[in-house]
Amino acid sequence: MSQHDSNNEGRRRFLKAATGAVTAATVLGALPGLSRAQDLPHVSPSDPTASALKYVEDGTKAQGRKTPNDFCADCSFYQGKAGAAWGPCQLFPGKAVAAKGWCVSHTHVA
Repeated sequence: MSQHDSNNEGRRRFLKAATGAVTAATVLGALPGLSRAQDLPHVSPSDPTASALKYVEDGTKAQGRKTPNDFCADCSFYQGKAGAAWGPCQLFPGKAVAAKGWCVSHTHVA
């Protein structure tokens, strides 16, 4: 076997191992995130960030909504699943907001 063939074989092994490692890291990193979404603590309206954004769990009681249908579930920051009562929000990392909630940062999904 020549030096050139040996180098190519080493590169192939490295690329296979690197691809496997990236794939494993992606799968292992994604699975805990999916299971945690349901287990996030609910953001409290008294939380300093929630208070600053005038977050309420019941959007029908919010003052300042632009339309009667403005709720967290139809906001571009909301990351919960359709039909879920609670879901993650980009504005409240590590916490879940009520799908029927609302805050002043509400932005309709485009």
